[in-house]
Amino acid sequence: MPTPINIHDFIELSKEHPIFDVRSPGEYNYGHIPGAISLPLFTDEERAVIGTAYKKESREAAVNKGLAFFGPKMKELATTAKKSTKGTIFLVHCWRGGMRSASVAWLLELYGFKVYLLIGGYKSYRHFVLESFSEDRKIVILGGRTGSGKTIILKELEKLGEQIIDLEQLAHHKGSSFGALGETPQPTQEMFENELFLQLQQTDKNKTVWLEDESNRIGSMVIPSSLFDKMRACKNVFIDLPFEIRSQYLTEEYGKFKPEDLKDAIKRIEKRLGGLATKTALEAIDSGNIKHAFELCLIYYDKTYTYGKNKRNPESVINCTFEKLEASVIAEGIKNYSR
Repeated sequence: MPTPINIHDFIELSKEHPIFDVRSPGEYNYGHIPGAISLPLFTDEERAVIGTAYKKESREAAVNKGLAFFGPKMKELATTAKKSTKGTIFLVHCWRGGMRSASVAWLLELYGFKVYLLIGGYKSYRHFVLESFSEDRKIVILGGRTGSGKTIILKELEKLGEQIIDLEQLAHHKGSSFGALGETPQPTQEMFENELFLQLQQTDKNKTVWLEDESNRIGSMVIPSSLFDKMRACKNVFIDLPFEIRSQYLTEEYGKFKPEDLKDAIKRIEKRLGGLATKTALEAIDSGNIKHAFELCLIYYDKTYTYGKNKRNPESVINCTFEKLEASVIAEGIKNYSR
């Protein structure tokens, strides 16, 4: 018989054994446990048919339709599961830990596999994920105005043995109006949270983890409020670099993109940038003076960042001034602030 287990044991076992998500492809694509293998019992269309039968007819009618879909797929499901991994121990879940996962678990055990079922299904996993963001953690924020190279400094901190989580990498967005350039499409909010949870779980809770200073939104992704509140309250190591250095960095970072894409990004902040500054920045791009366009945008972003910085407790901000953007040097200079 399949063995029901709670979310804690399920996550622990998942470090060594494969997870099969038997929900429909649409459910899986919207959000799933990172690393889980999609093994849908029903297609999206079949799931809709069963749901309609349940609502308009009866539970029995829905079960009968489900069995009609399930029967012809039994061999294929077992074969696919076997081909997906070399192991003989599987973890299985559906949405609530109901009939879908129980049916597939029964089938896989019939074929000789040992199967563990997640009690409460993916719903219990999501509850666990959201609750986890309220846990106490040792966090240090890497701050700095736009163009300070915070992401590359984070990577250098990681090389020095520091724990980091790159929120912008998880969000597939660099935060500003230009942040989507060169990035793949953003994940769903649910998937962003799942990936963030996984990375947090992989850190040592007894040691500090560095996060980049962000607003509560990174593109369309929203940092979970309980985690964001901690980020705003903890120590902020502020990297202070000259305006010229930062504008040059932005020019090198984004100047490689198509002029039309840069102009679209500027137009998105037109109301905040101002009509005249927007017009001048667009003309600068047309004339090939990309650096001047970024300088105009940087004036706006500096004001915005300074406003956010001033809302912090001044005692939590540690100002670190550097004359050059040398990520390895800066990382070496600030690493001890994690202690």
